[in-house]
Amino acid sequence: MTLPSRQVSALLAHATLTQLITFVLRPSTTYRALELGVPPSLLGVLSGSFALVPLVLALPAGHIVDRLGERRVMLAGSLLMCVAGTVLLALGHTVAGLVTGSIVLGTAHLGAIVGQQALVANSTSSGRMDSAFGYYTFAASLGQAAGPLMIVGFGGSQAIPDTTPIFQGSIAVAIVLFALTFAVSDTRAERGPAATENVGVRSLLRLPGLAGALLTACTVLAAVDISLVYLPALGAERGIASSLIGTLLVLRAASSMASRFFLGRLSEVLGRRRLLILSIFAAAIGITLAAAPVPVWLLLVAVTVAGFGLGVGQPLTMSWLAESAPPGARGRAMSLRLTGNRAGQVFIPGAVGAVAAGLGAAGVLWVTAAGLALTGVLARKLPVDRAG
Repeated sequence: MTLPSRQVSALLAHATLTQLITFVLRPSTTYRALELGVPPSLLGVLSGSFALVPLVLALPAGHIVDRLGERRVMLAGSLLMCVAGTVLLALGHTVAGLVTGSIVLGTAHLGAIVGQQALVANSTSSGRMDSAFGYYTFAASLGQAAGPLMIVGFGGSQAIPDTTPIFQGSIAVAIVLFALTFAVSDTRAERGPAATENVGVRSLLRLPGLAGALLTACTVLAAVDISLVYLPALGAERGIASSLIGTLLVLRAASSMASRFFLGRLSEVLGRRRLLILSIFAAAIGITLAAAPVPVWLLLVAVTVAGFGLGVGQPLTMSWLAESAPPGARGRAMSLRLTGNRAGQVFIPGAVGAVAAGLGAAGVLWVTAAGLALTGVLARKLPVDRAG
């Protein structure tokens, strides 16, 4: 990235804290929902509510980034993070409050990450996108790993932890996130006025292999979401301590960090398409084993393998779109990817939950693994080049 090192550090820290808040609040809302007596088959609705409003707002957010710059959108997202934690703390004793808090959290997450991703794309030279987005998503994975540590700290040996102090701690972190945004400057002044106002969704969709890449990205992200929601549910069903489930979520995120840190090198050695296919099948195998009644050591290995595989899809899709889209339209390119991701987050968890109704959390995870395997087969049709 061509940004000064101080701003690069601020951007990566912003990405870390954004994911930390998200990945502690989302499983915590699952635990609160279970405490309120919500059946596991309906947890997919709670998961989908996170992506409901962002599904509609993703493309407009990309236009705003291209027109006004990245920092304003990041500021709005950071402020909404504070609001989301407050809503969950104040209204989380009802299912409606949990759904409302999840919707606000999803909107906040959208604003923060669309600004972050556009900033990475607009400040990185072509040919270094894989490495840049690998480091960016590594920082995001660091937050995803740190978030569940709060559950480990507060949950102890209880199957369902006390979520009130977790909500309180998340609000404090969100305030830090909002303050950190002022250390970031957007790149609009560097790249000049947007000269690509006529580049719309149709133009971006004509890029070779884009539809397949978007399908792959949304399926992988939905699998991450489902594991985030249904691993706690699996633990509650089988009486597994919440501290162990928190450890599993940390391992999943940590292994994703490893794959992303070395993403540039892995992409050079294997090529994007081959790396993507291998990672998807690894994730499918890992989730299949994790849902089975296996010993703890094998459960730890399975989640680690799944996390490594799930960590690859998102940064590869980001870098491919960033290289393909013209300067001045990269916010729209990132938001188009996010729209596909949010569509998957809204519809896939609910559909998987309906298909696996009666099979419990393990059935949901097995159906998810089957969907990943099918996606891996379809990914073989992606173009054989740096984008594929």
